[in-house]
Amino acid sequence: MKIRQAMSWEWDAIAGIAAAFVAIVLHLLHIVDETVVLPILLALVGLLFINFMRHSRNNELTAEQVERMGHTVDRLQAALERPGLALIGPRQLQTAYHRFLLAMSGDSIWFNVCLSMYRTPALFDALLRPAIDNPAVGSIQFVLDESQRELWDSTIAPQIAACAGHARVRPPRWCRLERTLSFILADSQHSGACEALLSFWGEPFMAQATGRDVPRFVFHVHQHSELLSHLLELEGCSAHFRSRTQ
Repeated sequence: MKIRQAMSWEWDAIAGIAAAFVAIVLHLLHIVDETVVLPILLALVGLLFINFMRHSRNNELTAEQVERMGHTVDRLQAALERPGLALIGPRQLQTAYHRFLLAMSGDSIWFNVCLSMYRTPALFDALLRPAIDNPAVGSIQFVLDESQRELWDSTIAPQIAACAGHARVRPPRWCRLERTLSFILADSQHSGACEALLSFWGEPFMAQATGRDVPRFVFHVHQHSELLSHLLELEGCSAHFRSRTQ
C-alpha cells in the first residue's frame, strides 16, 4: 500500500522544489550567487508549467471518459425500461386480470373475447362485473363473432342487466371474426394512457375446461408498445383512441 502511494507522488515536482530550496539556502549562505540560483528557479517554473499542462490534459481525458460513460449508462437505462409486453402466466392471471379491470377508465373495447368465460356467476363476478361496476369506466363495447350471439342473449346479457353499472355496457357489435386473437382495450388510471390485455384462442393461451375456453396466458400490452396501434387499427377504433396512445 505504501509503495503504491509513493509511486503516485509527483516526483518531478518534488525534485524541482527540493532543488530550488537548496539553491536558495546556498545563496543565503553566500555559497552560490544569483547567476546560479536564477536558472534553477526558471527551470522550476518551466517544470511546474509542464506538470500543469499534463494534468490539464489528463483532466480533459477524464472528462471525456466520464461523458462517454454517462451516455453508456443512459443507453443501458433505456434498455432496462419496462418492456412493451409482459407475459402473465396462470399463477398471476386472475390477480393481474382483476387489477387491470379495476384500473380501467373511459371507453373500453372487448374484442373477440370468449363469452363462455363469463357463463357461470362465479366467473362473471370475477372477470366481468368489476369492469361493469367500475365508476371510472365510461362504456364497455363488445365486438363479437356472430357465433356467440345465442350465448350472449341467453346467459351474458341477463347477468349484465343485474349489475349496478349495466348502463355502461353498449349493445354488442356483431361481426364475422376469423382472427384468433382476443383483447381488452382501455385507458389505465395508473398510466393515464391506453393499455390492453391480449390473448389468443387455442393452446397454449386458452385451455378447454368443462366445455369453455379459459385463458391460461395473456399479454399485458403497455402504453409504449408499438403493438397498441395495430390493435386499434384491427378493431377499427383508432380515431377514437389514438390520442390516448401518444
